[in-house]
Amino acid sequence: MSAPAPYNLRPRETVSMRTRDGVRLDADLHRPDADGPFPVLLMRQPYGRTIASTVSHAHPSWYARHGYIVVIQDVRGRGTSEGEFDLLAQELDDGFDAVAWSAALPGATGEVGMYGFSYQGMAQVFAAASGAPALKAICPAMIAYDVYEHFAYEGGALRLELVMAWAVQLAAETARRKGDAEAHQALFAASRSLPLDGMTPARPEALERFAAYCHYDDWVSNPKPGPYWERISPKTAARSIDLPALHIGGWFDAFLPGTLACHRDWAARCRRPQRLAIGPWVHTPWSPKAGDRDYGPSAVSPIDRLQIRWFDHWLKGVDTGLLDEPPVLLYEMGGERWRAFDRWPDGPGSSRYLTSGGRAAIDLTNGGLAPGPETGEGGGGGRGGVRPLAARSRGGGLPWRPGRPRGAVRRGWVAGRADLHLRAAGRRPAPGR
Repeated sequence: MSAPAPYNLRPRETVSMRTRDGVRLDADLHRPDADGPFPVLLMRQPYGRTIASTVSHAHPSWYARHGYIVVIQDVRGRGTSEGEFDLLAQELDDGFDAVAWSAALPGATGEVGMYGFSYQGMAQVFAAASGAPALKAICPAMIAYDVYEHFAYEGGALRLELVMAWAVQLAAETARRKGDAEAHQALFAASRSLPLDGMTPARPEALERFAAYCHYDDWVSNPKPGPYWERISPKTAARSIDLPALHIGGWFDAFLPGTLACHRDWAARCRRPQRLAIGPWVHTPWSPKAGDRDYGPSAVSPIDRLQIRWFDHWLKGVDTGLLDEPPVLLYEMGGERWRAFDRWPDGPGSSRYLTSGGRAAIDLTNGGLAPGPETGEGGGGGRGGVRPLAARSRGGGLPWRPGRPRGAVRRGWVAGRADLHLRAAGRRPAPGR
């Protein structure tokens, strides 16, 4: 195991670097108050470096106390960094330059690891794909591996709320940086209450007027996979990666399919170790409480300590014992415990069919799941002869909005609707209870 954090810290510094095309990128530097040398942990993010992913990870000072120089950098065109923000497309070259600069910092060993979630996780994949020689290990968390499939569209349908919410957030910040008060005010208001009630919900007035401030029009105008999406997808860039990676996800994260796809891809073709950890978390925060369900102390995030063990092994050469443990760590929500596996537990799949005695929509005891289509007294074979329609939902991996909880959410509010097919099931008791 890693040793307890022994280091006091120097005051935080703000430092800058220049990219290959002369753009200044700003960063906060957290370092131990000791001679070193120390390896570097780098996070590159678009939300303002003072946030430093503390909604999910420990503060950078915590990592610095464990004997690391921690660099939290504003990506190009965000925070106080110069340049124009070109969503994800800039991260390959800038990632290479940032890793090289970090490795050469005074007091650094020359070896770099990267961590962070969401955009920060995708930035790691691009930096790794750049071939930066100083980058030795990464911890990409909650990423959209294929931006089309794992973020923007699902089954060919635009993930409207998720896509719009992120777009207005980024657009409002771009307008602020440009000094456009009118645009910032309109976009910020839209970010607080998404404008989904217009004549064309996917084309709200604020994003139409100020389309130049974000990527939204490009995403809506490219409804099928193709060159646009390949250009900004980590999956496209990652084809040559062979780097130790700790993949991190949440059962209620909207990007869980991307995390699983990235781990599956790399575990199948990379020679270097790949690990996976998935907790009972939403995208943010990584709290034991997800929606209406509190999973208790067992669900407190172990990720910070797991990352320290990971980086101690790859950047310091410390035998933390991590590689002797099974590489897949999953939180079992029914049992409220962590379970370790030698590989992702793929099992044989089977189909189940909705069945009804004819009254399942109003009688929860009248329906069920069967291994094959059946015909009940109401002629309810399979779906009961009723064309399925979407009903607005709550919980799961939905993006956060005021009054819209995510995670495990009670859905009894729909139980009395006769136009919905429902199935009631008892909760499986946890082991030992």
